[in-house]
Amino acid sequence: MHSAAPRPEGPPTTPDGLAEALALLRRVSWGRLAMTRQAMPFMAPAGHLVAADGAVLLRLHRALGRPGACDGGVVAYGADNLGSGARALWSAQITGTARLVEPAAAEDAPFGPPPRRADGMPYEPVYLRIDPQFGTVHTLDG
Repeated sequence: MHSAAPRPEGPPTTPDGLAEALALLRRVSWGRLAMTRQAMPFMAPAGHLVAADGAVLLRLHRALGRPGACDGGVVAYGADNLGSGARALWSAQITGTARLVEPAAAEDAPFGPPPRRADGMPYEPVYLRIDPQFGTVHTLDG
């Protein structure tokens, strides 16, 4: 019998991957926030901006997943270019501490106009700032 070669575990989630993950997040404007709701994993769509200091500012609908419960907690946020038609596909994720924030008008303006409705309800934006500690990038070529 032949023994199978050990499979690589994939890219580690390290601070070294953070710069690459943030660079990729700058290429798209929407992703998914991973949090917990009643001790169960939950994901919600969110728009994002990457600040000059490396923080990630999210704008999401208030009714999605109760973002206030994230205040002070650890969350993950990810985005990708899957479905873009590109030959080189990527998925980037950051993990860090989230804080509820109220951005100044100048910080909010780059988001552009919010959606009018989310899940059939008027869109009510709430903002989270993630101070990322780790980043992971996965790539698929060809």
